[in-house]
Amino acid sequence: MMSDSAAAYRVLARKYRPSTFAELIGQEAMVRTLSNAIATGRIAHAFILTGVRGVGKTTTARILARALNCVGPDGSGGATAEPCGQCAQCLAIAEDRHVDVMEMDAASRTGVDDIRELTEGVRYRPVSGRYKVYIIDEVHMLSKNAFNALLKTLEEPPPDVKFVFATTEINKVPVTVLSRCQRFSLRRVPVEQLIPHYRRIAEAEGVEVEPAALAFIARAADGSVRDGLSLLDQAIALSGGRVAEAAVRDMLGVADRGLVFDLLESVLRGDAPSALAQMSHLYQGGSDPLMVVQDLLDLSHFVTWLKLAPDAGTGDPIAEGDRARARPLAEKLTIPVLARVWQMLLKGLEEVQVAPSPIQAAEMVLVRLAYVADLPAPAQLIRSVLAAPAPAGSPAGSRSNGAAMTSNASAPSPAVAVVQATETAPSRSNAGNTLRAIAELPAPGILPAHDPMPQNFAEVIALFDGRREALLRSHLWSDIHLVHFEPGRIEARPASGAPRDLTNRLGQLLSEWTGSRWLIAVSDAEGEPTLREQEEGRQRDLRNEVTSHPLVQAVLETFPGATIAAVRERFAAAIPDGDETSPEDSGEEADTGEDGA
Repeated sequence: MMSDSAAAYRVLARKYRPSTFAELIGQEAMVRTLSNAIATGRIAHAFILTGVRGVGKTTTARILARALNCVGPDGSGGATAEPCGQCAQCLAIAEDRHVDVMEMDAASRTGVDDIRELTEGVRYRPVSGRYKVYIIDEVHMLSKNAFNALLKTLEEPPPDVKFVFATTEINKVPVTVLSRCQRFSLRRVPVEQLIPHYRRIAEAEGVEVEPAALAFIARAADGSVRDGLSLLDQAIALSGGRVAEAAVRDMLGVADRGLVFDLLESVLRGDAPSALAQMSHLYQGGSDPLMVVQDLLDLSHFVTWLKLAPDAGTGDPIAEGDRARARPLAEKLTIPVLARVWQMLLKGLEEVQVAPSPIQAAEMVLVRLAYVADLPAPAQLIRSVLAAPAPAGSPAGSRSNGAAMTSNASAPSPAVAVVQATETAPSRSNAGNTLRAIAELPAPGILPAHDPMPQNFAEVIALFDGRREALLRSHLWSDIHLVHFEPGRIEARPASGAPRDLTNRLGQLLSEWTGSRWLIAVSDAEGEPTLREQEEGRQRDLRNEVTSHPLVQAVLETFPGATIAAVRERFAAAIPDGDETSPEDSGEEADTGEDGA
């Protein structure tokens, strides 16, 4: 036979439900607003409370009903933000028997007839209380017709009627209803407030709970006070007087934090066999594979957070315990690597949730992570590709005109990419010399403190190329008329199409990249043509030279209607210094387009 004490037992979530605004935790802004409204008599006719489950929406609605109807211990009081809890009104509301406080669950009564029945009573004055209070929980479950039936009454209710709505899905409530209500968004209660709250309840129950166990419960609550109290209730029943960390860990299916760190370190070392063995050990010990992946995700987030903010997690018992193991990882790993781990674990978490065998899906996630552990970051991979030496005999590998080379080319390196345009005839414009530059890209894994100091404006262009500043590089190429150049100082005239901040950005980035101060002066002098104009002029001269060539003229005369479509410098890069020849001697060819041919 069940004992009287067992039959009378109330779960912690009901036993310690707040009965005043002062007992609500984590909702200070809402409490302050409602308290001031009641104190000044500026009480709205309708409220809508939104937030995740268990943060106190229905509790707040009931406290508000008590605050509006409380008459004080002597029966002469008015509406107050601190209901006495002793008068007949407060007691009746607390025991759910007040005739003027009607609570309806919209999840089970969704139809228009239910709302009509409710609004029929609006026109009658309160029987015993100061206000009639209608509390509708999960209001988003009402049908469209039910919302429509509520609108007119909601907009102009009698002065002694108040509506309080609660919902977890505010996006499903029509805007026509929202616009008629005063809205309060109840936020998730942070772990820092949940832990002391649960500690006080455990002390009131005469139960000893280890701090780490409280921290696990508070984290598992995910901002919901009620969910955390249910977990605490379960942990007390499991432990029988003293709640230990290990018991809570087993109850939640959470792996030992140290073992999860070992697993993460094995994966980041690329040691797949060790990682799989550790995962098997955790699984055999009762850990849920989904929780293990979730823990790995949490640790990768914490390590990233710690790398960016060394004081991250201060005050959180679990974070404080993780700090000693996480700090070496934060110092060793780069942000791109941590971001890649996060993305792969996030994708893996979804796979574990839907996989027929969660443990197999979790193991495959670990295998993928282990095999990408030693892959370079994308930026480093691009540098490696760009730095690869050109094949022998290719134009990039042959010796080019030495007039364009700077002192940086004297020490060959596998991490040097040469960007140049080459002359092939002495009669052409010297724009080719201006366009030649050497852009040094750092070898994989080695990032120099600063870039070499550009020795001419073409090298500035090359530097912006290497730094992937494509937009600024385009403006420097097309909109800058160079007046004077020396390392550390550029005098130029921006064209009308240049951005206003072009010179400021140019000086700022050059100073940052080279580690030396650069002065960019804006001049009214005409200056040189832009590099784009120089290149267009060179192409124009080249086309004119080809057009005047006797062989080309003979071709054009032989094939009437033919035009020169393009001019290609086929062997330009292979011509030795001082041995430049005319196009017919070097084998340079002019492509022709023949109309109708």
